[in-house]
Amino acid sequence: MLVGSQARRVAIVGGVRIPFARAHGAYAKVGNQEMLTAALRGLVGRCNLDGKRLGDVIAGAVLKHSKDFNLVRECVLSSGLDPQTPGLDIQRACGTSLEAAILIANKIALGQIESGIAGGVDTISDTPVVFPAEYRELLLASYRGRSFGQRLKPWLSLRPRHLKPVTPGVVEPRTGLSMGQSCELMAKTWSITRQAQDELAADSHRKAAAAWQSGFMQDLVIPYLGLERDNNMRADTSVEKLAKLRTVFDTSSAGTLTAGNSTPLTDGAATVLLASEAWAKANGLPVKALLTYGKTWAVDFASGHEGLLMAPAYAVSEMLRDANLKLQDFDFYELHEAFAAQVLCTLKAWESAEFCRERLRRDAPLGSIDRARLNMKGSSIAVGHPFAATGARILAVAAKLFEEMPNARRGLISVCTAGGMGVTAIVERPGASAEGERAA
Repeated sequence: MLVGSQARRVAIVGGVRIPFARAHGAYAKVGNQEMLTAALRGLVGRCNLDGKRLGDVIAGAVLKHSKDFNLVRECVLSSGLDPQTPGLDIQRACGTSLEAAILIANKIALGQIESGIAGGVDTISDTPVVFPAEYRELLLASYRGRSFGQRLKPWLSLRPRHLKPVTPGVVEPRTGLSMGQSCELMAKTWSITRQAQDELAADSHRKAAAAWQSGFMQDLVIPYLGLERDNNMRADTSVEKLAKLRTVFDTSSAGTLTAGNSTPLTDGAATVLLASEAWAKANGLPVKALLTYGKTWAVDFASGHEGLLMAPAYAVSEMLRDANLKLQDFDFYELHEAFAAQVLCTLKAWESAEFCRERLRRDAPLGSIDRARLNMKGSSIAVGHPFAATGARILAVAAKLFEEMPNARRGLISVCTAGGMGVTAIVERPGASAEGERAA
């Protein structure tokens, strides 16, 4: 509910993350709580928040142990913030931390809080291992026993099969397909070539390497466990090298997705601080950008009506209606690279008169974008993709781009997620336009 007489503008003050690391590597012996706490402590230190009470901290993880039922609150208690700062766990797959930022922004816009942190974390190295349901039933039957004999009896039925772990995997329950397999279907539907995917992937690595080389990433990333920069990045890769990789989701001659043009399995955490402009000024902190619009959408992928990762195409279209903007009214575009094919399918859909007419209810195509403005500092293929952390990483990069681009007015952010959903946002330079007066 609105506290006060009008909605307020929401400032992006800054973001901090730990380096993103390939799974089962640098962060193999730590979990979500340690990584998210490290990112939070980095942000607290960078923004002089030690001992301060914030209105809320909203974050989450996609892969989470049951012991981490109150993950974010536990991380807050170790972050250096005032212990009276609340913490909230959420999960919207790969869109988790961007969704968290929108939730924090709405609270600030409505006057409920003055400041808050959004974030996300994920680890593949510490994935929860689940045992078969039969073994769980045996344990519970033993637990319910009233006497020693009753507690012992269920164990007499223990068999080797009960101790075989259920292999963790990220597949869609409705289709039984992995995200990569689903994206292969999208690539075929939209006739996305292997060459185009490899070109986008090589470009992502080149841009990410240049961002590190120029010092752009320096104040956005803090060292952690001996790692000072993302170790997924391959500065020396090329289209020719990527072309030699085998396809992984469709190994037939029709397959196009490889380990090189898909995001690697990654561990990491990222955070971003948002606030009212008045709070930022009072605390001597910069207003790097404004978070002015956000949109979440979902598509009917289970019936085959739409591709699993096509929701951002719809979310962006509806968000542009909200903001009364065209697709070309942006100075940069940050589209999460779950797979090179996903980005290319989305771009092609926006250029399609048929798709825009029949699916987006538009009289004309949204059109094309200037590809030179796409993921200007590289994105998930090069940087890595700890599922829930990616949105916060992108938001911090987008806010800093305004410093490097003095004439830029606004940027577009898009993240696809499991479950056929997408989360999108618009960021603007402070004072760039009246659109900034609207809440996220």
